[in-house]
Amino acid sequence: MNTEQKVAKALLKIGAVGFMPDNPITFKSGIVSPIYIDNRKLPFHPNEWQIIIQSFAEIIKREKIKLDVIAGVEAAGIPHSAALGFLLKIPSVFVRKKAKDHGTKRMVEGGSVLNKNVLLIEDLVTTGDSSLRAVENLRKEGAKVKNCLVIVSYDFPEARDAFSKAKVKLHHISSFPTIFDEVKKLGMIRGDKLKKVENWFKEHTK
Repeated sequence: MNTEQKVAKALLKIGAVGFMPDNPITFKSGIVSPIYIDNRKLPFHPNEWQIIIQSFAEIIKREKIKLDVIAGVEAAGIPHSAALGFLLKIPSVFVRKKAKDHGTKRMVEGGSVLNKNVLLIEDLVTTGDSSLRAVENLRKEGAKVKNCLVIVSYDFPEARDAFSKAKVKLHHISSFPTIFDEVKKLGMIRGDKLKKVENWFKEHTK
């Protein structure tokens, strides 16, 4: 079993993946989706969460990613970036989606990222918009951001293109195609519902 399959099984085990082909949800990007992946459940399930954090650490080692600071995207990326920083004994910060109206009005909280190699941690990537806004905000603070680690990528072509244009390498530890393969093996959805999800994915990966 490879890492992607192991992570997919962990997410399915804790009920982090939901299929709603008859009542789809709308992502912030505007994409209407019959699938919902809720990685916010992970900290409640420490055994499965450990699989995720350890998989991040393995990618860093395998890809020889140079880093001085780990940054989590507010809010869903923060638990994972903090846990990874704790495991690796590397400083961690988080990136706000928008500055507070009061106080210091910082976009990056926790410490200075000036001239630091910063690794961005995200829980989920669809189009990549929120992740790349975080990259932009880190770079405005003087950070060098060349890599982003994500738990699950939907593997949409527009996301790959956007990260490439931003000169950021996107690494995932699992992907929607891998999760969906596991779902089919387990027979979690069948018939018309299965067909609807398959058609949706084909439509968004043309």
